Amino acid sequence: MKRYCKCYINTAETLRAQSMDINELTQETIGAAIEVHRALGPGLLESAYEECLCRELIIRNISFERQKPLPLEYKGFRLECGYCIDLLVEGNVVVEVKSVEILLPIHEAQLLTYLKLGRWKVGLLINLGLLSFVWVKIHKSGKKEVNILSLRYSRSLIP
Repeated sequence: MKRYCKCYINTAETLRAQSMDINELTQETIGAAIEVHRALGPGLLESAYEECLCRELIIRNISFERQKPLPLEYKGFRLECGYCIDLLVEGNVVVEVKSVEILLPIHEAQLLTYLKLGRWKVGLLINLGLLSFVWVKIHKSGKKEVNILSLRYSRSLIP
C-alpha cells in the first residue's frame, strides 16, 4: 500500500539547515505550533491541527515532509509496516501531532520508536487539543523535557 507524503522544500533549505542547530529548529517548530494553537484553540481533530501546522511552517519557510512513510528493517529485509511520521521538519526533527485529553506513555513510545527506526536524534510530541499547549521534547536517548504553556485567546472559544 502506497502512503501519501506531502513535502514543502524551501529553496534555501541547505543554507537554513546548515545555519540552524537542532535546538533552534525545535524552537521554531514549537513557535509555529503555538501560533496554530493561539489561532484555533482546543477541540479540533488532529488532522486539522496538522494541516494548519504545515501552513504555518510554510509561512516561516521551514521545510518538512508530511505523513512520511517509515519502513522497518528486519533481518536485512525492508518491510512496509504502516508506520507514518506526521511531520519530519528540515530532515532532522520528528513531530507527532496529537489532539487528546492527556498524553500517555504509549504516545512517547511511538515517538521514540520513530526516532530509533529513522536514526533521528530528537522529536516533538505536541498536544494541541487542550486549553493549555503541551509539548514533550524527546531525545533518542530517552531523555525528555515536558512543557505546559497556558495561552490566552483573543476570541471566545465558546460560540
